Amino acid sequence: MTDLPLSDLFVLDLTAHRAGPTAVRQLADWGARVIKIEPPPPASDGGKTDTMGGSRHGFDFQNLHRNKRSITLNLKSAEGHAIFMQLAAKADVIVENYRSDVKYRLKVDYDTVAKVNPRIVYGSIAGFGQSGPDAARPGVDQIAQGMGGLMSITGEPGRGPMRVGIPIADLTSGLLLAQAIMLALYNRERTGKGQWVHTSLIEAQIFMLDFQAARWLMKGEVAKQAGNDHPTSIPTGVFPTSDGYINIAAGGDRLWKRFARTLGNAELIDHPEHATPALRSQHRKALNERIRAVTKTNTSAHWIAALNEAGVPCGPINTIDKTFAEPQVEHLGIARPVKHPELGEFKVVGQPINLSDFPQPKELRPTPELGQHTNDVLADLGYDKKAIDGLRAAGVV
Repeated sequence: MTDLPLSDLFVLDLTAHRAGPTAVRQLADWGARVIKIEPPPPASDGGKTDTMGGSRHGFDFQNLHRNKRSITLNLKSAEGHAIFMQLAAKADVIVENYRSDVKYRLKVDYDTVAKVNPRIVYGSIAGFGQSGPDAARPGVDQIAQGMGGLMSITGEPGRGPMRVGIPIADLTSGLLLAQAIMLALYNRERTGKGQWVHTSLIEAQIFMLDFQAARWLMKGEVAKQAGNDHPTSIPTGVFPTSDGYINIAAGGDRLWKRFARTLGNAELIDHPEHATPALRSQHRKALNERIRAVTKTNTSAHWIAALNEAGVPCGPINTIDKTFAEPQVEHLGIARPVKHPELGEFKVVGQPINLSDFPQPKELRPTPELGQHTNDVLADLGYDKKAIDGLRAAGVV
């Protein structure tokens, strides 16, 4: 991957779980030379599970940690810490997502590393930030979804709070940290100095509230659950057809008129409760029922074709298998092949970013086995076989 835009970056990956690995994946997929550092496994495990207890050969771990090298290192030991600092002195980027106090106990925090490498860009994710009354609390995605307001606006009214079906706080915080790392690297080109960049699950989740947060901050409106209906753009939602359901987004006067004409129902066009966006919002329930009565008279394929022809946003509601079978998705090639020495050939989720001068490799490198590259990395640091065997016998690696 020497032809990718980040191929000159050397990254140390101290992450586990999902948020931190998501950030590192953005760097590794675009060519960064990443060394994943993990503690040596218990003798009973043999390196077959990840830090969460899942299988290293499972779909989740394989999707998160491709394009990396792996070493084991006991950071709690003096020898392990010394090896880490040798690597840190050469690194461009370090990424961690410990609880906010752990890196200080391990003495691998930004200030410690910056003493030996002032150019280091050090990226951190915690559940609730690096300072403040909740900084040291453990945090996971669903806790952030609840505390960050998302579950209060997700789901149908009256059904109680509902989590989103993906770990959205983890994923978003990871993507935002990757962006922060790139900002710091860009700034380093001008100043020659690195810095500490960080975000948190709770900050990322609130950021993702977007216009719903702005409603509160600017107008004092507390958003509520709206189910499949868009809270402000009406009509936008899920509508039944004769053979299933489709999404339709026809908010705003121009789209509404196109939509109503395409449905071919005079009552929709001329009804006094539909005359303005405010009236359509006020009478949303009745409006949706009138639309449903029409959409149920024909198939999903019929309405999708007709509405697309009219320029009204619409689409099927796919299960995940049907998503990957969509001709457009197949054309985009976001399912990327991997050849694993034990698992064989399979596909993982590729990058949604496209660069005209840097096409993504046709094949991703598989997720490494635990400690697969320990000997090679130590040899690069000057350790001979006898020294490496001694470190291994002492439980340092």
